[in-house]
Parts: sequence; C-alpha cells; structure tokens
Amino acid sequence: MHPSVFLDQSVVDHAINDICVLMQCSRHNLNVVSAGNGLVMGWIRFVEGKKIFDCISSPNTSHPIPVYVEDIKDIISVAHYILVVEKESVFQRLSNDQFCNANRCIVISGRGYPDIPTRRFLRLLVENLHIPAYCLVDCDPYGFDILTTYRFGSMQMAYDTKHLRVPEIHWLGAFPSDSERYFVPKQCLLPLTAEDKRKIEAMLHRCYLQREVPQWRLELKMMLQKGVKFEIEALSVHALSFLTESYIPSKIH
Repeated sequence: MHPSVFLDQSVVDHAINDICVLMQCSRHNLNVVSAGNGLVMGWIRFVEGKKIFDCISSPNTSHPIPVYVEDIKDIISVAHYILVVEKESVFQRLSNDQFCNANRCIVISGRGYPDIPTRRFLRLLVENLHIPAYCLVDCDPYGFDILTTYRFGSMQMAYDTKHLRVPEIHWLGAFPSDSERYFVPKQCLLPLTAEDKRKIEAMLHRCYLQREVPQWRLELKMMLQKGVKFEIEALSVHALSFLTESYIPSKIH
C-alpha cells in the first residue's frame, strides 16, 4: 500500500473487493494475500509449498495458519473435531492446559474477526476431514458476529462466500443462559452499551438467522433482553481449568 495513493487500508480493501466482483474471482486468483493472523494447533499435519506443518509432534504448540491456503496438501489428521475459539487468550489457555493431550482435536483461532486465510483454512479442513466443527466466542454482539462470519460469511466478501462460509459449524458457547447455569458472578456481567444494543437489533433483522438458525436468533434476543454481556474467561472465575476440563468437553460430548 503506497501512502501517497491510499490513505488507509480500508480504501485498498474496498478497491480489491470491487475488482474481484468485476472479474468474478477470488483474491487469491489475483495473487493478493495479506499477512496471516490465524493460529492452529492439535492433531494435524500438512504441507504448504515446501514447508511441513507438523502439529501432531507437539499438539499444544501453536503454528501460524498459512496465507496460501490453496497450496496446502497432504493433510493428515486423527482429530475427532475442530474447535474454533474467538480470542488468542483463550487459545493460549487451552495450550497451557494441554487441552489437545486430553482431546483429539484441532484448535483454530482467528484472533478476533477472522481473516481470509483463517476462514479458507477452516473450510478446507471441514471439507477434507469430514469432522464436526465448533465455535466458542464471547457472549457479546461482537462474538456473535464473529460466529456468523464463520458460518455465513461477511457482507464485504459476499462475492466469495462459497469459498469462505462453513455452514456445518456449531455454536458451542458462550450463551446468555450460561451466566445463570454456571453461576457467573455479577461483577463479570457487563451492561450492554447503546452501540451493543444497536448492533444486536441490526443482527436480529438478518433474514438468514430466522431461516437457518432460529435458535441462535433466540439466544441473541435473550442477550438483548438480559441487557448484559460477558467474556468466555468469566466461565473460569471459580476454577482456572474449568473451561478446558469441564465446559468444553461437556458441550461437545
């Protein structure tokens, strides 16, 4: 990006998206890739170009998700499922707790809103491994938006949805009802801001929620009615390992 031509990255992104729509192609067809942001660990081994990503040899060690997902080949995995976590802090918690030693899985994090390589990588794994995928996000409107980005795609990248969306992904949590079920302390419950409420109301009007995942929409509506939000880490307030030893395994099994 040349600063004398483009004022900020968003201008470049919009221009690239317009070109992709005009030419009816994906970004990788134009050889346009951004620096990778995603992380992966667990029971998987694959090759990208001339580089071998051997996560299996040390399943709790994080590896960067390659930006050239189209070059990935020779995927080997004995995982039973894929777990996508919203934040790097939760990813690191799972790593520290040796989560992949006790659970034959692959853990992925987009570290917030997922970039294109992370979404394409997840799509590639689901298509090739034929194992279930679960998503764990904060119980707030931004966490929910990240969840729907994985499942349905984003408006900005609507032209490339078929290569990015993962309709098979399941919402693992955190749900608004979890605050009562798992006795989340009141000090961990934060009031929704006016911006939060506007975002939730806008998402409630997305027609595909009612059509494809009506239960998700009910949970989102409950969040608005309760008027509070909380982070995934709030579930571990009573025990540091609660997330890895109790919450996630009980939700999956």
